[in-house]
This record gives sequence, C-alpha cells and structure tokens, in this order.
Amino acid sequence: MSNVIDWRRPRTIREEARAIQALLARDRPADRGVERRVRSIVGTVRSRGDPALIKFARRFDNVRPPLEIDADEIRRQAARVPAEVRQAIGKAARNIARIASRQVPRGWSISTARGVDVEQRVEPLQRVGCYVPAGRFPLPSSLLMTAIPARVAGVREIVVVCPRPDATVMAASLEAGVTRIFRVGGAHAIAALAYGTATVPRVDKIVGPGSRYVALAKALISVDCAIDFVAGPTEIVVVAGSGRPAWIAADLAAQAEHDPDARAIFITWRRPLARQVADAVARISNARVVMASNAGEAMALANRIAPEHLVLDREALARGHLTAGAVFVGRYTAQAAGDYATGSNHVLPTGGAARFRGGLSAADFVRVVSVQRVTRGGLARLAPTILPLARAEGLTAHAESVEIRLR
Repeated sequence: MSNVIDWRRPRTIREEARAIQALLARDRPADRGVERRVRSIVGTVRSRGDPALIKFARRFDNVRPPLEIDADEIRRQAARVPAEVRQAIGKAARNIARIASRQVPRGWSISTARGVDVEQRVEPLQRVGCYVPAGRFPLPSSLLMTAIPARVAGVREIVVVCPRPDATVMAASLEAGVTRIFRVGGAHAIAALAYGTATVPRVDKIVGPGSRYVALAKALISVDCAIDFVAGPTEIVVVAGSGRPAWIAADLAAQAEHDPDARAIFITWRRPLARQVADAVARISNARVVMASNAGEAMALANRIAPEHLVLDREALARGHLTAGAVFVGRYTAQAAGDYATGSNHVLPTGGAARFRGGLSAADFVRVVSVQRVTRGGLARLAPTILPLARAEGLTAHAESVEIRLR
C-alpha cells in the first residue's frame, strides 16, 4: 500500500493543515511571471481598447477581426451538429432552467411598525459576460451552465467570449438565448468584458471557469466588475466504505482528465478497497488514495478539504455536516451526471472556497434592493431607537435629520 496515504495517525491541528496542503499540492508552482503577464495584458486592454484586444486575439487565439460571430454563422454552424447532440443540449438546457427558476430570490414587503414598510425588490443585472473555455476540449455544457441561469434571472444581454467556439458551442448558445458571441479568450477577453472596448460591451458581471490566465484576470478586475469567483483546477473527493473499485476509479479518472493540475482523491476506511482503487488509478498522476480510521474521520477530512465535488457512497454519510461545492450521493450518482444532465450547476468553487459559497445559480444574476417607506407617525415611533444610537455614535447630524421632521 505504498501508494496509499495513511491518515490514521494522530496529528496536531498544524500538522493536519500541512498534511492537507500536501495532499492538495499542485505539481506546478505559482508563476510570478504569469501574474505579471496577466496584469500587463489587462492594463493594456483597459487603456488601449480594441487595438490591444485585436493584437492579443491574433497572438494568443490565432483570430483576426471581426471578433464577433454574426447570427447567420451561428445558425449555420449549429445546423451541422448531429441531431442526437442537439437533443441532448436541449434536454440539459431544460433541466438547468428548471433548477434555476427555483433559485431566483423572491420579492416581499413587510411592516416592521405602524407606518414603517420595507420592501425587497429583486432586479436582474442588465448585461453579463460568460466565459466559455476551449483549451483542451470544447465545452458547450459550460455555456449552458452560465448563460441559462442568467436568462432565467431576467438578464437582457448575455455576452459570451470563447477562444475557439465549435459548432456545439454555437448550438448551445442558441438554446441558451445568448445575445452575442465573440471569438476571443484568455485574460484579454476578461479585460474587454470588464472595461469594454469599441467592439466588446462592458458587462456588469463575469462568470465562468477558465485557465490560470483567466482566473488571475478575474481576480484583477474584480475591484471594478463583479465576478462569480476565482476558479482553479477542478477537484473531486470520493468517500466510500464499499462499492466497485472500477466505478470509484472511473470517477477519479473522469475528473483528472480535465487538467494535469486537477485533484482526484479517494478516502476510505476499508483497507482492501483502498488497495484495489490505488491499483486502478496507479497511472493517474493526479489521483490520491487516503486511508482513514473510520467513516467519521473520512468525512471530517473531506469537509476540511471543502472540495468542488464530493461523492458519497451512501445516504448515511450525507446526513451530517457537508462542505463542498456540490454533493453526489449513492453509487449511481456519477459526478458526470451533474456536469451535464441533472440541471444542478457545474460551475463550482474550488481551492476550499466551498467553505463560504456554493455553485453558480440564478441568484448570482440579480440585485436585491431594499425599498423603505416611512410615514410621520412611523418616524415618530422609530425616533426612540434612532436618536440614542445616532448620538452614541457621535453622529449628531443623523439625529438632527430626524428631529427636524418631528418638530
């Protein structure tokens, strides 16, 4: 069991933190040069607009103007997609829309005192940008997962950027109700969406996964334009005490194929199962097998990792506290089902960010606005609360703005 990590020995909190960090360590160290290049690209596009965007599109995407794909070409390309694939896109889109429709926050109104009414109004963002990767594989599913929740939330303009959109991406864009598509990617595409150019309109929010360049660019522009989150390489943690080793290995392999930096981890408390899965994934360099003392320790470790995807072999494991971007329960709940067909969103937090947020949802595409209405009598009833607090904070003008109305 030399390729199985033994988690059963006692550890201090500090030792456990270091061990988890080692378990999740990427093979590729942080590259300060990449950060400098991204900062330069973003700054150049922000200051020079289209000329810089076109230069970077030629250099990195091998694309020449026009960058925007016209509607006729989108329809022509989409028509080339086999009927079976178009039908799958349509079914996936309907499931995503059904889930998204339940995620939009609802407006309401309440009276906190006589003459004091507070309303919650839910307003969709006006224009959003969806980044669709196309590095190793075309990803029409990512277009569906980002654009459809925006459409369901009521966003009027949905702008997609993709460095190499193939026919399936075009078909998905029609199904999702995308407004415009640009054949551009990388940090320069993110900068164009965030700051706008003569060609690419400025958006209110940018969503969707991408390369290191895309992630770093999103982090940089987040002070000026909203983003969903900064997503790193994908992750899966499988926790099981039983099941078919080949099935478990298949889930690990499926996630590992996304990226050499992906992390695929299997945690078990059954020695024979650990050995069998370890043998099955021996050739997958980014897979890890961990031996825990019992189911409780296995789940505690999984929750400490806070993975993007958490796969559990039985319902009992899902009854306690869960910290993950998305959870898949039962041996037939393949993680790939969530990638394509269940309707649950596959744009999920990575790198432990599941500790404080979940995956992309329709709620990410709206603003919640508080509308307040107070009568004179209502203000008089609130004054005994307002005035002492305002004076305690030394904000006498705040107190005066209320008193002047009641004199």
